[in-house]
Amino acid sequence: MKVHRFGGLKHKLSRERQDRIRKEAEDDLLEMDLRELRELLGKTQQEIAVLIERSQGQVSETERRQDLRLSTLRSYVEALGGELEVIASFGDKRIKLHSA
Repeated sequence: MKVHRFGGLKHKLSRERQDRIRKEAEDDLLEMDLRELRELLGKTQQEIAVLIERSQGQVSETERRQDLRLSTLRSYVEALGGELEVIASFGDKRIKLHSA
């Protein structure tokens, strides 16, 4: 399957279609891993490492890890300029958990 960059195709799409694709892409952020999120925001592992006072290797390890401490995840997200929120879902109920 051939893959095309959005920038090379968008001139062929209506404004409404472009907006719909952009919205879908923004919604996909909910399913990104840390590496994809970092790359989307244009940051390198080295830049993150400096901000969280870790080595580039530790940042790489963090991105590959399946089980992270919340404090590690919070530091990483804040280094990207974001804010970490933890949401517990119970069917139709979503509860934002506060840090102690």
